[in-house]
Amino acid sequence: MDSIRGSYAAAAERLDSFATGERPVPLAGVGDELLSVAALLERQPGLRRTLADPARGGEERAGLLDGLLGGKVAEDTRTLLRILVAGRWSSGLELLSAVERLGVEALLASAESAGELAEVEDELFRFGQLVDGNLNLGAALGSSSTPAEQRGQLAHMLLDGKARAATIRLVEVALRGFGGRNFSAALSRLVEMAADRRERQLAFVTVAQSLTGEQQTELAAALSRIYGRDVDLKISVAPDLIGGARVRIGADLYDATILRRLNDARTRVVGQA
Repeated sequence: MDSIRGSYAAAAERLDSFATGERPVPLAGVGDELLSVAALLERQPGLRRTLADPARGGEERAGLLDGLLGGKVAEDTRTLLRILVAGRWSSGLELLSAVERLGVEALLASAESAGELAEVEDELFRFGQLVDGNLNLGAALGSSSTPAEQRGQLAHMLLDGKARAATIRLVEVALRGFGGRNFSAALSRLVEMAADRRERQLAFVTVAQSLTGEQQTELAAALSRIYGRDVDLKISVAPDLIGGARVRIGADLYDATILRRLNDARTRVVGQA
């Protein structure tokens, strides 16, 4: 597992050097090319197994990649892919996941370089809220039986002229099931990755009624003390909770809603009957 993390970290470090170096690198284009390669690996299981085969040396696998992609992607993209392919992976799916994730990081790095990362993060979150709050829209965008390209057309109708190009591109990534997730979960993960790139911890907060500015400040400060890191709140309102709040930070869930207390009480009564 450490070798897998190291293989990805080396490529991510090189990507960051592209973002901070003196030579301008079209990071959005690099991200698109990486995601195109990820789509190719998803369609061709045999290819991804070959490129992750531990029986072949790292340089041999990188050479195979060069033969496949030579002249088809930019040199910067190929540099990142060579680093990934030359690393050690437990399976072809691990490699696929790494290429896809690095493509997303390149898109986020592009937004960061343009000074738009916080806005992209917020646009992704608000679009997720819109989708989750409309059953018909959620069904239309989340249906795996409908081709991603067709669902993408609907997303463009909703977002063109209203969201940044990076936001729309990342929504397309979510529609294709980023990391094997459903659309809603993929959007949430992308929001988390944007926040992490800004070195912020993200808290998804669901409340029965809107919080005042003072309440938001107090909650963010309390969570920052717990996690030792600045915390950004992403707040959703769900009146059915009746009162209280539900907070999710990464894998941690804090549920202090009245609805949960009522459900707990109902469970105890039924258990005693």
